[in-house]
Amino acid sequence: MTTLLIALLSGVGFLVAYNTYGRWLGSKIFRLSAEAVCPSERLRDGVDYVPTSKSVVFGHHFTSIAGTGPIVGPAIAIMWGWVPALLWVVLGSIFIGAVHDFGALVVSLRNNGQTVGDIAGRVLNRRVRLLFLFTLFMALTVVLAIFGLVIAAVFQQYPAAIFPCVVQIPIAIAIGVLLHRKGVDLLLPSILALGVMYLTVIYGNVGYLSSFNSALAAWPVWTWVVVLLGYSYVASVLPVWTLLQPRDYINSLQLISALALIVLGLFAAALFPAEGKTLNMVAPAWDLNPKNAPIIFPFLFITIACGACSGFHCLVSSGTSSKQLKDEQDARFVGYGSMLTEGFLATLVIVACGAGLGLGLMKDDALLTGEAAWAAQYGDWLAAKALGAKVGAFVQGSANFLQTLGISAAVAIALMGVLVASFAGTTLDTACRLQRYVVQELAATLGGKKLREDGAQSSGPFTLLQNKHGATIFAVVMATVMAAIPQGGAEWSLANAGKGGLTLWPLFGATNQLLAGLSFMVIAFYLWRRGRAIWFIVIPMLFMLVMPMWAMLHQLFIAPGWLVAEQPNYLLGGIGLATIALEIWMIIEAVKLFPRVRGVLEENALDRQPA
Repeated sequence: MTTLLIALLSGVGFLVAYNTYGRWLGSKIFRLSAEAVCPSERLRDGVDYVPTSKSVVFGHHFTSIAGTGPIVGPAIAIMWGWVPALLWVVLGSIFIGAVHDFGALVVSLRNNGQTVGDIAGRVLNRRVRLLFLFTLFMALTVVLAIFGLVIAAVFQQYPAAIFPCVVQIPIAIAIGVLLHRKGVDLLLPSILALGVMYLTVIYGNVGYLSSFNSALAAWPVWTWVVVLLGYSYVASVLPVWTLLQPRDYINSLQLISALALIVLGLFAAALFPAEGKTLNMVAPAWDLNPKNAPIIFPFLFITIACGACSGFHCLVSSGTSSKQLKDEQDARFVGYGSMLTEGFLATLVIVACGAGLGLGLMKDDALLTGEAAWAAQYGDWLAAKALGAKVGAFVQGSANFLQTLGISAAVAIALMGVLVASFAGTTLDTACRLQRYVVQELAATLGGKKLREDGAQSSGPFTLLQNKHGATIFAVVMATVMAAIPQGGAEWSLANAGKGGLTLWPLFGATNQLLAGLSFMVIAFYLWRRGRAIWFIVIPMLFMLVMPMWAMLHQLFIAPGWLVAEQPNYLLGGIGLATIALEIWMIIEAVKLFPRVRGVLEENALDRQPA
């Protein structure tokens, strides 16, 4: 029963937080108003700015911020014990992550749907804006370079997930056309789409489709990277209602219903256990010294990002979601609610890996249960942190829950594989659209084309990158080049291509969390300039600035750190030092400015009348 109570109490905690702390933030701090005109209405262009119902925006936002992060992070961090992992997920989501996402969304809504990097130039200064945008550009380039590899790895591990994921695209386009052009009510298409998608999971790996899945699973990594980045280009330049919105929405229906099945399976496993399969937490409550693991502080807070707090989320909040909300009051549901939903997903991952895995794990043709299953999967940090192991622990553990409902092992594993791959796919195409915005903003800052008062456009050296196609092509090419670089000095060949993103991936954890701290800084300055309370945001901001820097310094200088290893990694070391310098520079700029701007609206503020 302990395992069931963990999930239930966490879920209740998230609901209470949404209706208390989240409500207070929305009404007393951000002062959301139904009378406010959102950017989607004021700047409506039918491509990026499209007024949309909150349920559809929620679907887009949730699937975009979740990705594989709330799965792979908790699935490895549980090695320090399920208690510290759970505490960080629950408390982090409520008081840090959801506040971060909600705040970034509101600030962007009040600034024409601009990214937090662009907004930093007004609420702080132009230097911070440029530094922020470069940080966003590097982080998104790594995401684009790595996620093709992630999806390829999931498909190779679970081929039955391929056809259900592919067929989501035409379903999404059909839904988009029905809703946007035909004005059809959302309910019936949603039910039909959900039914079709579940049918593709059940029957998507039989007969010819099995051969189809096997053929695509055999594709080399570089092929998947090229195909997925090409798809991302198309998804990025199309109007959001065509593919991005409906795909994310129908994905969210499938993913949330899958989470509901996991919860039902958890109930069944706890209350009606099969013979010899008692549900217990086989993961340790605490283990501060797992084999070959780094120290728990600060790395717990870097390993679990999505699911507690992630800097990437500020890009989704301020890059795409803020351009789609049609009512400012929907921001709490989308910004705060999506993060709490992701926190609940991370909780289920902890339960699946910590208890569900103990219901049965096949290892070397032998069925292991209980603590033996845990030890086989989590005996060594170096083995457990591999992508296949992390994903496999969640997929197997959650599939065990589904099997208690009478669902076959093959369908259960396929469904969980689709869940992981779908999350990764929605993050990839959203990241590409976000990178396009960042490239366009950078190009404007560095001298790109400007729109004159008479409506004519002046030219500049970066004019092409102001165009959505030019900016997207540049983003895709940069990610492709990074992915093509052989990892670890291996020779250039097609066999080694597609994995280059792994070269810089060790930097991403700390850099991503640093981004959250910097985003908090922008939110704090926005409120401070309007005379609002910021006490609730100062501790999260400091926490998300200190922990990433601590982790980065540890990776740089504590053996076997990048700069003190027998064979130093000067690439990672140099970028790591530059990242620390960037953070310190922005903090200095903020500290110098802070005492002077209390109650002083920034120049060219877009919400002159306090909301």
